[in-house]
Amino acid sequence: MTSATISSGPDSASHTSHRPLLAVGAVLLGAFIASFDVRLFALGLPDLRGKFGLSFDEGAWLTTASTAPQILIAPAVAWLATVFGLRRVLIGPSLLYIVVSLAIPLVRDYQMLLALHLVRGLLLGIFVPATIMIVLHNMPMKWWIVGLAAYSFRLSFTGNAGVSLVGFYVDHVGWQWLYWQDAVVALLMALLTWLGTPAQDVNRQLMAQADWGGMLLLGAGLALIYAGCDQGNRLDWFESGTVTGLIVAGGALVFAFLVNEALVPEPWASPTVLFSRNVALVLLTMMTYMVTSLSNTMLVPNFLTVVVGLRPEQIGQLFLLYVALPLLIAVPAAVWLLRRIDARIVVLLGLTSFAIAAWMGTRITQEWAPANFIPMALVQAVGQGLTFTGLLIFVLSNANPARATAFVAYIQVMRLDVIEIAVTAMTTWLRVRQQVHSNLIGLHVFAEDGEVTRALGALTGKFVQHSAAAETALARAMGTMASLVRREANVLSIIDGFQVAFWAAIIGLLLVSLMRAAPPGPLTPPIPANGSGNAH
Repeated sequence: MTSATISSGPDSASHTSHRPLLAVGAVLLGAFIASFDVRLFALGLPDLRGKFGLSFDEGAWLTTASTAPQILIAPAVAWLATVFGLRRVLIGPSLLYIVVSLAIPLVRDYQMLLALHLVRGLLLGIFVPATIMIVLHNMPMKWWIVGLAAYSFRLSFTGNAGVSLVGFYVDHVGWQWLYWQDAVVALLMALLTWLGTPAQDVNRQLMAQADWGGMLLLGAGLALIYAGCDQGNRLDWFESGTVTGLIVAGGALVFAFLVNEALVPEPWASPTVLFSRNVALVLLTMMTYMVTSLSNTMLVPNFLTVVVGLRPEQIGQLFLLYVALPLLIAVPAAVWLLRRIDARIVVLLGLTSFAIAAWMGTRITQEWAPANFIPMALVQAVGQGLTFTGLLIFVLSNANPARATAFVAYIQVMRLDVIEIAVTAMTTWLRVRQQVHSNLIGLHVFAEDGEVTRALGALTGKFVQHSAAAETALARAMGTMASLVRREANVLSIIDGFQVAFWAAIIGLLLVSLMRAAPPGPLTPPIPANGSGNAH
């Protein structure tokens, strides 16, 4: 019995481009703009706060304003592209995005900065969902795997190459290029979109049946939930009325969306598209991927910045040379494998790589330097290259591309809201575990444990040689001891994070084992000549 295909949502008929390579260029550039922007902004925020003269709280809200609007528009982009055509959906926003990106570094008024980042985030929300539609609408079927692999490549590549790029811009070129680089790339994206995608008439039949209420309810609800999660750790979660209000209001709007989709005659993104066994399992597996991949994008950078005390430009080489560049081999290898073997096997190989990398991470000590992470980084590169590419191909193999608009809406929910929940949960876990370990280690210090007493005496003696007052030496020794406790607590909390990443990969492997083979199609390997087909 084959897996059910997705058939809910408006028809997404294919329109093949006469210039598929230019369409691929637009796919890459649009996705790269969005991914690089999010990564560069997160890494460069401390420098941007200084350049704009912002407080910590103002910088935190600027981050939320830059990203939350993406989820407001992203789920609806596939439908908008189906109705209005990709040219109309992409080119106008690209040109406006150029203007906003050029203007932001010149502004110093906080309210204006906030407004411009809100607009910029809204425009960014258009670019990534539209790239999937370019592949499905404008490329020949034989190019689909390559185009989708390019889409998945940008996620891992930008996450790792961005570390080096932030340091390069801030230290050598100018912090303004954290924004201005996008203006250059967006102009090229608009040109490639114009040349590489066909002109389409407005689909007035679908427009007359538009579920505007559903689009607004889902987008607004998810944006509010995102904002609440983004501010949760800073404002102490439900101890804050702001966070509580954002999450409760967002949840209410999402519930209203579900009611709306059940009642309207032509639902825009009916949740029934998720009722296929394989689709549900793949989405759950994507969640485990988002958690286990944090070993690469969050845990290793946190260790090197918090424990070792390095800046992004000092650790960028590790991620560029040993994760980002190996992806240039890993992703094409994934494409080669996906043309020959079941996508589930590719995902299994990727998740196994992540499990191995996370296990390696549980062996770290406070003496580790960037060079110690090289073997782990190489294994993570394999995991990044295989896992998401395999998952994306497999989930679309279980969907009817002619009815993909509803399904793509939920992919955007996974891409933005679910990954934010994963990051927020890991951040909370690290903070709580750091406090627990700090308290447990501190108990030994206050109990005057023999080894602690000897270490404190040795530190005091060392400081006495450079201080006239014994009291001063003791105070400095206690301060040094406190910093050592803090550092060790951070190391232990990051080890706990790697353990979570390990078990997330294991759960992902179990979920993959429950999946059935995808029905034959353009994204599945050819059926063997003997006609045996795929086993179910």
